Amino acid sequence: MFLDLHCHSVVSDDARATVEQYAKWIAGLRRKGYRVDGIVLTEHRTFDQTSDYRALEDAYDLAIFKASELDTDTGHFLVYGVNAELLRRFDFRDVRIDAVELVRACEETGAIALPAHPGRERVSFIDLAGTRDFTLVRAIEVLNGGSRDWENARARALAQARGYVGIAGSDAHFVNAIARYLTRFEQPVRTMDDLVAAIRAGRVTVATLEETRVAA
Repeated sequence: MFLDLHCHSVVSDDARATVEQYAKWIAGLRRKGYRVDGIVLTEHRTFDQTSDYRALEDAYDLAIFKASELDTDTGHFLVYGVNAELLRRFDFRDVRIDAVELVRACEETGAIALPAHPGRERVSFIDLAGTRDFTLVRAIEVLNGGSRDWENARARALAQARGYVGIAGSDAHFVNAIARYLTRFEQPVRTMDDLVAAIRAGRVTVATLEETRVAA
């Protein structure tokens, strides 16, 4: 499966795309021969507990998952597998969440937190982590559609040096940016638990949209 693990809908305060608009755009990509099997809505500083996308999933044969992108004291972190305990322990609106504590809490509760666009200069994980204990970090985003090539190169170099699992996402805020970068899963992903387990186990690789034509 090819999933875009990082995108934002109008639930995020700085995005302009609805989920239905994403679904329609992806349908157009498929008609051109590209493969996109699903998206993960990583809304800024919140977890959307109310929106129901099952009708869109059925209409467009598209997996739609929900996650979060949180602001921390060490840059932005993507959180997959958000659960009641995380919502109780952290104020998702806080722009200075303790990143070490977030990663640890995710490990304890079956979720996973990983640095988003870690290669961005001065504002992300590579430049902010310092000597803090991030030994529990398992994965990082190595391809981000909103980052410059050299910023993604920094992230890929870090992943290689430290043995991190690499994931990819478009970081789309507008419709035409969806699916620029994708994460390839070796096995079907039917639930968020499946997604978290695959990342934890390293059963993922990254791909560009163009590469999905070859693999389709």
